[in-house]
Amino acid sequence: MRRLRFPHPLTLLTVAILAAAALSYVLPAGEYERRDDPVTGRSVVVPGTFHEVEANRIGAFEAIVAIPRGMADRADVVFLIFLIGGAFAVFDATGALRRGVTWLVRGLEGREILAIPVVCLAFAAGGVTENMQEEIIPLVPALMLLTKRLGYSPMVGVAVSAGSAFVGSAFSPINPFQVQIAQKVSDVALLSGWAFRLAFLAIALGLWIWWTMRYAARTRAGPEAEETTDVSEPDGALGWRDVTIFAIVASTFVVLVWGLLRWEWEFDHMSALFFIMGVVVGIIGRLGVTGTAHAYAEGFRSMGYAALLIGFANAIYVVMDDGRIIDTIVRGLFVPLADLPLALSAIGMSAAQGVLHFAVPSVSGQAVLTLPVLVPLSDLLGLSRQITILAYQYGAGLCELITPTNGALMAILAASGVRYESWLRFVIPRYLMLMALGAVALVIALAIGYS
Repeated sequence: MRRLRFPHPLTLLTVAILAAAALSYVLPAGEYERRDDPVTGRSVVVPGTFHEVEANRIGAFEAIVAIPRGMADRADVVFLIFLIGGAFAVFDATGALRRGVTWLVRGLEGREILAIPVVCLAFAAGGVTENMQEEIIPLVPALMLLTKRLGYSPMVGVAVSAGSAFVGSAFSPINPFQVQIAQKVSDVALLSGWAFRLAFLAIALGLWIWWTMRYAARTRAGPEAEETTDVSEPDGALGWRDVTIFAIVASTFVVLVWGLLRWEWEFDHMSALFFIMGVVVGIIGRLGVTGTAHAYAEGFRSMGYAALLIGFANAIYVVMDDGRIIDTIVRGLFVPLADLPLALSAIGMSAAQGVLHFAVPSVSGQAVLTLPVLVPLSDLLGLSRQITILAYQYGAGLCELITPTNGALMAILAASGVRYESWLRFVIPRYLMLMALGAVALVIALAIGYS
C-alpha cells in the first residue's frame, strides 16, 4: 500500500482556500457583535449576541482574490520575514556562521547528541517568551548545516527548532501572544497561575527533548565532513570578529524579548531591529556597504517563497470571514460543551480550540474570538476562567504543530526539504501525547481548584 502523499504546499493551501469558499454555501451565516477592548487594544466579540445574517457565498474567483488580500493582511509578518531573512543572509555572508558551526561540531565530537537538548531549549525559550514562529524561517539554512554536519536528518532540524518553539509557546506561563492576551480578555490577573503552567511546561519540554533525542539517535547517518575549508581561522577557531558578530546576534534576541515584554513591540519594531542587526554585522564582518546590500538582496530572494506561504495560509481565514461563517463555527463548536460534565467540558474546550485553529491560524486572534464566548459559559458552569485559558492554550497552541494553515510551519518545512506528510508521521503521535498531557493538566487543575 502506497503511503499518503500530500500535494505541493501551494497546491494544498489553494485547495483549502477553495474548500473554505465552498463552506460558505453549506454553513449558515452568522455573527457576534464586537466592541473595541481598551485593555487588549483589539476588537472582541460580545457574548450572547450571535445572530443570523444574510449569507455571502464566496465564488471561486473571489476566493482567489483573497490570496493577495491575505498577503496584505499579514504584510507586517511578510516584511518581518524578508528583513530577518536579509539580516541572516548578511550573517552567513560574513563566514562567521559556518566557522561557528565548525567550531561547535568539533567541540561536540563524540558527544553530538548533546546538541539536541541545547538547541531545543534555545528555541523553546523563544516560544515561551515571544511565541517564536516566523523568526525561525531564516534560521533554517544554519540549522540544516548544523544537523547535516552532526549527521542528523533535516527532520531533526525541524523538531529541535519549530517543534520546540511551538511546544514552548503552548505551555508557556508568560507568552504575550497567547496567555497574556487570553488573561486580559478574560479579566484575569496578568501572569497569574504561572507556577502551575511552569510545571507542565517542564514536563512537556522534557518529553519533547527525549522524543527528539531518541529519534535523532535512531536515524543518525554519521557526521558529514565539511565541504570547504575556511583558512582564515586555523583549526576552526573563532576570531574576535566572529565572537563579536555572535554577541551582536545574541544581543538582538535579548533586546527583542525585552521589547515584546516591556514595550509591547509589534512586528514592525522587530523588523527594524533585525535590519539594524544585519547592517552592524555586515560592517563588522567587513562586507562593506555594497557587500551588505548584496547579501540583503540575496536574503530577500530566498525568503520569497516563505512569505507567499504566509499569505496563502491567511487567505483561508479571509475567505471564511468574508463568508460570515467564522462565528457560526465558533458557536457550533463551543455551545454543545455546556451539556457535558465539568472535566469533559474543559477537555472538550481544548479539543474544540484545536479544531478551530485550522480556520483561525492566529493564536492571538483566536483568543479574542473565542474567550469572550467561553468565559460567560465557564462562569455559568462553575469552571475557573484560568482553566478555560489553559484549554485555549493547549488546544490552539499545540495545533500549531500539525495544521497546514500555519504558514510559518509550512514555510519551515519547505525550507528544510521536509515533506508535510513526513512531518505528520513524525509529529502526530507526539502531538496526541502532548494533548493527553494537556488533558491531565486540566483535570488536575479542576481537582485542586486552580484559579
